[in-house]
Amino acid sequence: MRRERLYRTEAIVLKRSDFGEADRLLTLYTPKLGKIRVIAKGVRKPTSRKSGHVELFTHSQLLIAKGRNLDIVTQAETVHAFRPLREDLLRITYAYYAAELMDLFVEEGIENHPLFDLLLAMLGWLGDASDLDLTTRFFELHLLSLMGYRPQLFQCVACRRQIEPVANFFSAADGGILCADCGQNHRGAQEITLNALKVLRFMQTRDYDTCRRLRLSPPLHRELETIMYHYITYTLERNLKSVKFLKTLRRQWVGK
Repeated sequence: MRRERLYRTEAIVLKRSDFGEADRLLTLYTPKLGKIRVIAKGVRKPTSRKSGHVELFTHSQLLIAKGRNLDIVTQAETVHAFRPLREDLLRITYAYYAAELMDLFVEEGIENHPLFDLLLAMLGWLGDASDLDLTTRFFELHLLSLMGYRPQLFQCVACRRQIEPVANFFSAADGGILCADCGQNHRGAQEITLNALKVLRFMQTRDYDTCRRLRLSPPLHRELETIMYHYITYTLERNLKSVKFLKTLRRQWVGK
């Protein structure tokens, strides 16, 4: 009888769904294997020792056996449980959004270690961030950059001139900023205020510890969210399931 081939990997659980009577199908993001799908056998049983180590958004060390169709988790040990997320419904809903973005943007089996590091950091940031929207905008911008969709924010994507410090336009279809002249009659372009453009540029070119000190007004937050969500949904060619629930929850809890 041929021995099963085993491999070890770090992984963050992006998605899970019930499979069979007691198993779960997991979508994982790993530093070297990219996104993979595996089976965790028996984890829905009350006696399972692995169940707590393969919860959503858990960072774990896994031992996985090669399978005929899907590989199988044989051992699991938690590295980071991110407990602050699990104790706060709003924070964990932002984590759902981040995980959904990852799942939709990345294809299976493509290594992107910096993207793994970004997601791992994001789950930690969400546990103690005072401004969850600001943290999410930072994550979106850097995810887009790592996936090859970095928006152009410093020169007009049509005429290539430097952007003047006035109200300009953002075109999702063209991947960035249009100057005031080019954007006036450009179909689908959204007006963007100077302050919104400054914030996006700052977050695109600075680290998180620097960006988290920003203090933004509610109208500026909403403008940034609208622009980024439009660009993301245009790029993905779909809406995100987590966004509707997030907006409803945010209105109920914090009135935004």
